[in-house]
Order: sequence, then C-alpha cells, then structure tokens
Amino acid sequence: MSNLKIGVIGIPGKWSTEVLADRLEALTGFRAVIDMADVELCLDTKQLLHKGLDLGRLDGVIVKKISEVYAPSAEDRALMLSHIEAMGVPVFSPSTTIRQMINRLSGTLALQRGGVPMPETRVTESIDVAVSVIKALKEVILKPLYSTKARGMQILNAQQPDSELREVLAAFKQEHGLFYLQKTVELDGRDLGMVFLGGKYICTYARVAGDGSWNTTINSGGHYEAYEPTPELIELGRKAQACYNLSFTTVDIALTSGGPVVFEVSAFGGFKGALEGCGLDVAAQYADYVVAQIQNGKA
Repeated sequence: MSNLKIGVIGIPGKWSTEVLADRLEALTGFRAVIDMADVELCLDTKQLLHKGLDLGRLDGVIVKKISEVYAPSAEDRALMLSHIEAMGVPVFSPSTTIRQMINRLSGTLALQRGGVPMPETRVTESIDVAVSVIKALKEVILKPLYSTKARGMQILNAQQPDSELREVLAAFKQEHGLFYLQKTVELDGRDLGMVFLGGKYICTYARVAGDGSWNTTINSGGHYEAYEPTPELIELGRKAQACYNLSFTTVDIALTSGGPVVFEVSAFGGFKGALEGCGLDVAAQYADYVVAQIQNGKA
C-alpha cells in the first residue's frame, strides 16, 4: 500500500464517485471525496480548501465529476483547480482539458480539427438561419452547449410549421443563446461507448435504447451490452480521444449506413458501462494508473 493522498472530485453519494474513492482507499489508505460546491479558493493564502483539507497538499486529484450538470459555472470550477496544478499537484484529467470539453462547441471544434467524422453540425445565433438549417437537414437534434445524458435536447424537423419552429427556437435562445444543430443519424437502436485509459484502449460496450426512446442513454431507459469492435473502429476511437489530453474517457460512436461517426468524447467517462457491458472494473484500473503515474513522476 502506498502512502499517497489522492482526492476524488465528484458528487458525494454517487456510485461512480464513491467506487473510485473506494478503489483509491484500497491502494493508499487515504479517502477524500471533494464536492466543488464546498471548495474555497483563498487567494490571499494561496490555498484551495475543502472542509479543512488543503488540496494543494495532496499528491494528486482525480476529477470524476466536476458538477452534477454542465454549465458555465463548471468551467469556473475547473479554473479553480488550475490553482493547485500551478502549485505542482497533478489533476486527472488536466483542468484545461476539462474546461475545453465542458462546452460542447469547443469540444466539437477539436474533433473537427482532428478530422474525426461527425454528424453534420451547424451552429448559429440566428433564428432565421436555424430554421433554414432545419429545412436543409430535414431533421436535427437541437443541443444545449452545456448538457450531458441528452438533457435539454430536442428533435426538430422540416415538417413542423415555421411558426412552431420559431417559437421553440426563441424559447431555447432565451435560455441557451447559441443553436447547436446536429443532423439526426439512422441508428439500429444502439450506440457505442469506447473506453480509453491514458490513451490505451480498454473495451467497448453498447448502449441499447429503451422502448420508445429516441436516445440510448441509461436515463431514458437504455441498458448496456457487450460489443466487439473491429480494429478500424478502435482506431477511430483512438483518433477521437487523441484530440484531447485526457487521462480517462469514453468515446461515443454511432454506426450509420454512411459509416461510423463520433457523437462526442466524454470529459470524464463512466465506469458502469464498462462494468455491466464488458465485465471490467475500470475504476480500479484508473486508480492503479493514477497511483503509478504519480509514483513514477509522470504526472
């Protein structure tokens, strides 16, 4: 057992947060679950504190979940973590990467620059332009820039009256600002989660949609199954995750009639899909990886 002190940024009581803290405790004897809502940045004393724990004195921090929901405030939380990074405390994944990926637009732009195939995507502030995009693409998913697990997403199609589209878009703009419009793709009721740790491929699982759901998220009744990808598919996932500096992630891939496309790369990645779909305890693997990185001075 090492004597490292590694904290877990996450949501207290949530399974993925607690299981990672458990795995770290088994390796190090130290356990700290840190809710960023309770963190205090003391610029005068140059400390980042959580209920008396000085995060600047830790050997490392793993960010499992920086916020319950994505929002601009989550980027602020990542910026606060950059304070201890500047002091030499390694953060997994780095705060600059987290900030880049919390915003759907900046994450998408990285994939586009990396030449990763994605569904046709258009971004605009204009309601007029948004309506013309919907007419041209026939059917789109309107996505907030800050969201996870399909929260806040809506399907819009060219058959809807212009007045109805404009009403929906006006309400959306008032809450979210930009319109991120992505053409729907034909799925066979599932998409894939491809798991990478330190850039190394681990496994792939399928998310299978529940009855009557347009998306495959577990929140909407989906479930996990095992999936064996081709080498070409693994290479696509590797290419997508390489667009970012991530310690651990899952790449969301859809198999379409026109070939595979990447929906997104997760800022944090989940453990349950790999456990239920692949039978692997990747939380334990992640804990082992972080301990090894810190002990070997690679972090």
